[in-house]
Amino acid sequence: MPEALIIGFGKSGVAAARLLKQEGWEVELCDSSTSPTLLEQQQQLASEHITVKLGYTPEFTDSDISKLIVVSPGVPWDIPILAKARELGIETIGEMELAWRQLQDIPWVAITGTNGKTTTTALTAAIFQTAGMNAPACGNIGYAACEVALSTKKLDWIIGELSSYQIESSITLAPRIGIWTTFTPDHLARHKTLENYYNIKAKLLHNSQIQIFNGDDVYLSKLGLNHWPNAYWTSVKGEKFLIGEKGFYIENGWVMEKISATPQPIVEVSALRMVGEHNQQNLLMSVAAARLADINITAISQAVREFPGVPHRLEHICNWQDIDFINDSKATNYDAAEVGLASVQSPAILIAGGEAKAGDDTAWLAQIQAKAAAVLLIGNAAPAFAKRLQEVGYSNYHIVETMEKAVSMSAELAKKYQASVVLLSPACASFDQYPNFEMRGEDFRQLCQKYLM
Repeated sequence: MPEALIIGFGKSGVAAARLLKQEGWEVELCDSSTSPTLLEQQQQLASEHITVKLGYTPEFTDSDISKLIVVSPGVPWDIPILAKARELGIETIGEMELAWRQLQDIPWVAITGTNGKTTTTALTAAIFQTAGMNAPACGNIGYAACEVALSTKKLDWIIGELSSYQIESSITLAPRIGIWTTFTPDHLARHKTLENYYNIKAKLLHNSQIQIFNGDDVYLSKLGLNHWPNAYWTSVKGEKFLIGEKGFYIENGWVMEKISATPQPIVEVSALRMVGEHNQQNLLMSVAAARLADINITAISQAVREFPGVPHRLEHICNWQDIDFINDSKATNYDAAEVGLASVQSPAILIAGGEAKAGDDTAWLAQIQAKAAAVLLIGNAAPAFAKRLQEVGYSNYHIVETMEKAVSMSAELAKKYQASVVLLSPACASFDQYPNFEMRGEDFRQLCQKYLM
């Protein structure tokens, strides 16, 4: 058995293996799956003296023990082999925790939440970078955190997007600034209860020196100052909706900062190119992080103006005969998909479906009834979604199964119903048809280009 065992052969696992190897560890990486791509990577890592075992699940015995196990974010934290490892006293940590141990002398902004964290992370990193800092975005976005730890460049800040999986397996991670964007039921198949899911997210904020919360989030705002007395709160609705005495809000088209007695304007909301109230919430949290890190107003304003948005999140793909085609593949749950639909003009043609998740679909269905001229259903969830639409009295849906059929049919339906938008906003994970939501969004982009350009 090696000194360090890494479980999960994604980008994070490979970066963790290289980091430990650099630190002088004997490293083995294993993954229960195999594929031609993984076999190719296996050969690459073999040349770096890192052993990779594919189609393999380790078994631990008392006589044959690693000193350290590092788990990739996609590997559930409570699977039997990890429970056994912990029982045997083997130190078991996530890839994010390993990176933190290397990088804890550098201040972190750590961003978590059910929805909104990718845009907030990307915008925050853009502001810090515009201010002249080397502040890479990592974690769930951009680089794996261990890739950043491998970098030889001097780092000023680290801007990390952290999923509940990454927080769960990070024991000592303590950011300078913690941001909580939204909180709604998600990943319950893994975390079992809403309380458990909340507590995992809350751990990151409790460990943060400075805390920033989205005060417009229904769940978080109810907790308010009772649970988080020292936090900075944000609101798009104006100063009178601010929770507590300090925070960031929108008034008369400006992002306002209220830290001292006199509020001051920071940047015009119209400088941000992204649509939707949720993106104004993201803007507030990013600006809050920047100001609390002492970044000047000029750099913030420039970064916000230049920020192009995030791929696969309400991303404009093309305009065909006055119809906008928008890729919102990152909307992998009902809440994100509801926000996506709320952000576009009606009537819209909606493409939805994939691998369904647990959650409350009520508000999403209401948004469909209000804004969608027709719905095209793809993937495994199509029959169940069709049934739910029927139950709420919505009949203009078509089960088309594949993205290709959805894109070609959406153009016809948009013309028929004079819809101004075709929106891919799936409300589902992608794993029934694609390796990840990015590949799903890329397929949509390529099909739009093939049929419409």
